[in-house]
This record gives sequence, structure tokens and C-alpha cells, in this order.
Amino acid sequence: FASYYGDHMVLQKEPAGAVVWGYGEPGAAVTVALSGDGGVIVMKKTARVKGPSGTWTIVLDPMDRGGPYALTAGQGSENVTLRDVYFGDVWLCSGQSNMAMTVLQITNASQELAAAARYPYVRVFAAAPARSDVELEDLERIDLPWSIPTAENLGHGNFTYFSAVCWLLGRYLYEALRYPVGLVEAAWGGTPIEAWSSRRALWACGLPEDAGRLAPEAPASGPALCFAPPLSPALSSDISPRWHLSGPQTPSVLWNAMIHPLLNMTLRGVAWYQGEANAFLHTDRYNCTFPALIADWRWAFHVGSAGQTEPLLPFGFVQLSTYRRQSPDDSFARLRWHQTADLGVVPNARMPGTFMAVAMDLCDERSPYGRRVPGGGGARAQRRSYRIPTPAPLLFLGSIHPRDKQNVAHRLHLGARAVAYGEKGLVFQGPYPTRAVLEVSKGLLNLTYSQELVCRRKDTRAFEVCCSPQPSPCGWLPAPVVAVESRTVTLALAGCGMLVLGLRYAWAEWPCEYESCALYNTRGLPAPPFL
Repeated sequence: FASYYGDHMVLQKEPAGAVVWGYGEPGAAVTVALSGDGGVIVMKKTARVKGPSGTWTIVLDPMDRGGPYALTAGQGSENVTLRDVYFGDVWLCSGQSNMAMTVLQITNASQELAAAARYPYVRVFAAAPARSDVELEDLERIDLPWSIPTAENLGHGNFTYFSAVCWLLGRYLYEALRYPVGLVEAAWGGTPIEAWSSRRALWACGLPEDAGRLAPEAPASGPALCFAPPLSPALSSDISPRWHLSGPQTPSVLWNAMIHPLLNMTLRGVAWYQGEANAFLHTDRYNCTFPALIADWRWAFHVGSAGQTEPLLPFGFVQLSTYRRQSPDDSFARLRWHQTADLGVVPNARMPGTFMAVAMDLCDERSPYGRRVPGGGGARAQRRSYRIPTPAPLLFLGSIHPRDKQNVAHRLHLGARAVAYGEKGLVFQGPYPTRAVLEVSKGLLNLTYSQELVCRRKDTRAFEVCCSPQPSPCGWLPAPVVAVESRTVTLALAGCGMLVLGLRYAWAEWPCEYESCALYNTRGLPAPPFL
């Protein structure tokens, strides 16, 4: 069998068929048998080993949830049996260090680790960080083979395995679904989206800039990716200077080594927590690179699984949390906006089948997993050396790694239940404005929201208006909240006259204190930022 099939694994249940593959002698016949309790064979399939790759692939018939089963692959007199195999839903979790942060590193870690034993049907697997200049067929290394969760394998160390966001998402889904969930982690700290993107996806966004030299011809096959929206004038764009990217930050190297090998796996969904690195690199391309990555992964997983992974594979992600209390620019705010393809909420027309956990109100200034500011070199040197942060003993300049991952995973699992599982009537998003009416004579702006509002703070500089005659750059002025009613917010436009060119909410790297942004819904979900 290929590297990521093993004892204790979860394979995707019906309506899809799980794909299994492995190695053999070219031309030989491989027989795969699935047997239940007492060795009763419930399914048998045969495939030929293809040359020159020496691989065979079989799509199992769709199976109901449950287990345990044994899966045997035989060629001639040799056979290999995998035991304690279950059918359920398989989720892939990927991204950078906030996805790689382990259960050991989060709030209430000891309780969370102790609870692991209560979830024997949430199985975990972690690919080792690896990079490659060419697309690999199989994983080079595995950090954690398929396992039943224990305190040791969920909290192996800092930024190793197992991902806290992934584990908690799987656990919350299991509590809602009550059948097995398989979690596959493939994450690497400090990595930009370009490293996780195929050449096809980068090509669709005009990246890399020297693409002509690297890829003389446009890819012949692949999804029709066409994204490149104009930049909004209110975003004073600063496309980063040419960066020298190396190691795991090089375009496509993590797609090649950590995602491409998994394409034959039948999946139920993807969870993604990435973007901090792109607050410092190609920030204003993210409104293209992110939708392009989603579309490309969907196409590739659908094709790779012989059509078993659905073409509109549910894709959930975490909107950036916080980093520095005093920030020199608005790169985090811009990236949060770009994570929604500049539409503010998902799913939307440019990002169908997606869901988002807002995390800007889960700041954690005292997180020990911050980043020491190295002496000298200034901000630019500091930005370039964006690596996996090391724990900082005394100097807390805010932290890019908040420890509250429970709220993150809770918000993410609500989106999964609504979008991936189609649970009707489940509130999974915070309130978003649906219209704005200007009362010129009173100098007021009335915003109507999609949901019942709960105002936690009126005094924060949450809303700002742009009323300068020239659109770029805009002089943003605070617009104080005058009143909040059930679904409306009234803002004072002091000094704005009749001309309001723009309005933005929570447009800051650190928009509020912990769980204390201005607006929430009655379920405690924060209103997302907008421009």
C-alpha cells in the first residue's frame, strides 16, 4: 500500500467510494479484499499494476459508516493486511504555523489531552514537513501514521503533531455526526500560499513573475482558473518588491511534496489556516491566489480520486487572527478582506462551497509562542526572516499564535455543518451589513444588518469613513457608534459633510480586545470586517 494507508485508518464512506493504491510488479494482478468481523469478505476487487510507475489503484464500492474492517492487498503469494479500518469522513487540514500548533500549546492543554481517550473513532495522521521541486506520487516521510488519539500523539511537541485546530474540528464534527472521522494534517509554519499552490494555480494569477522562464507553455489540462480582480481604489496597493524565496517558501514546493501525493485520497472536506506569511508577501494578490488554490485543489482531488471526491469539495478556512497591537500598516486587514475574495463573507459567487471562522477577536498578547524581535535590522529584516517563531521569554510584542483554538475550531465546525453537511437553519456566520442609508441633514449613516445584533463595545474605533475628495489614499476618520438597535447601527459622520466614499469596520491588525469587538450576533459569533 502507499504510505498513507495503515492500521487504524479512516476511509471515506458513502456516497463516495474510497480510493486505495499501492505498489507491485508491473503487469501483475493485485487483489484487494475487505473483510469484516470473523473474516467474512464483504468486497473483493482486482487491478493490474501499471508500468513504469509500478502502481495499482482500486476504487472501493461505497461503504456505510462503521467498522472495524481488515483490508488485504495480495499479489501472488505475498499479501499485506491493514487492520482496524473504519469508514467515515476524511478531512484534510493544511496551512502554516497556526494550523501546525499542537494540542500541547493551546488553552487548557492538559484537559484537552486527557480527553483524547474519549474519542477513539476520531483517527489522526500527520504528513512530515517536506518540499520538492517536482510533483511527488507518494509522501517522502510521515510524522504520525494513522493512530487512535492519545495525549502523547496529540501533544507531541510544539508545532509538530497533532494540529489543535484540526483535532478540535474533527472532535466537534464527531460529536455532531456520531460516526468515525479521519484527520490528515499537512502543515508547515511560516509558509506562503504560493508554496502550497500548483504551477497551474500560480499561472492563473500571473505568478511567479518569471513564470515565462519557469513554464514556457501554459498548462494544457486543468481547471479553467481565471481570477484577477482589479484592486479596489480604497486599498492603497503595495505589491511587495521582488522577494528571494527559499526553502519551504519557494513556489509550489509544498504542493509538490505534501499535497500532490494525497490526491488519490477520497476526501469529505478541507480545513485551511494560512495567510500570516502573505501579510508580508504578495498581499494584494491573495484575492486571486486563494480562490485559485481552492479551485485547483478541488479539480486535482476530484481527478486524482477517479471522480470520487466531489468537484465542489467543501473548503473551510480561518480568517487571520491578530499579531501586533501597534502595526505599521494595514496588511493584516487587507489580507482578511482578500481571504473572502474582497466580498466580506463566504460562501460567495467567487468562493462557492466555502466557510470561514472569524478569529480577529481571539487575540492573545501573552502567548509564549510569539516572536522575538531580533536586534537591529529594522522591520524589513524582521519581515524577511519570517520563520517558525521561537518562544519569547520576556518581550511580548503581541503574538501571531493565539492559544484559544477552541473558539476557532467551534466557529469552523459550525460552517462545516452548514456548508459541507447542509444542516438547515444553523447560524454559522456573524452579522453582515445588507444596506446603508445616509441621513445627510443629521450627519448620520444607518446600517442595516442581516441578523439580530449584540453590541459588546461602543467606544472602540470600530467604524471608519472615507470622505476625502480624492479616493486614494483615503484619509479615514472614525465614525462613532451613536446607537445600536436590533438590526441597525447608527454612525455619526462628524466632519464628513455629504461625501462618503467608503466605510470600513474592524480594519486593524488588532481590532479589539479578547472577545470584545463591537458587534456580534446572539450566538456570540463576531461580525466580520469589511471595506
